[in-house]
Amino acid sequence: MTDAVGSIDMPDAQDEASASADQDSKKKARKGGKRGKKGPLGRLALFYRQVVAELRKVVWPSRNQLSTYTTVVIVFVVIMIGIVTVIDSGFQHVVKYVFG
Repeated sequence: MTDAVGSIDMPDAQDEASASADQDSKKKARKGGKRGKKGPLGRLALFYRQVVAELRKVVWPSRNQLSTYTTVVIVFVVIMIGIVTVIDSGFQHVVKYVFG
């Protein structure tokens, strides 16, 4: 069980010392790696390789699926244009009736 200040097992000074030691070790471990040794062009090349790798994971639709999806979107947009046109026309008639 812990109190509001620290743990019961360790005094507050030891808690702070161990926490700062953990943060120091994380900073040292994080400093190396792929980005630590390369310049801006190396990082740009790494980014490009990662983008290409992610694009290879994408499941691309077939031509038949693409045409089906395109048709569905176009039909949906046409229906929405019709609905908005009817609503707008209705509002226009209401405004003409109210304001003369």
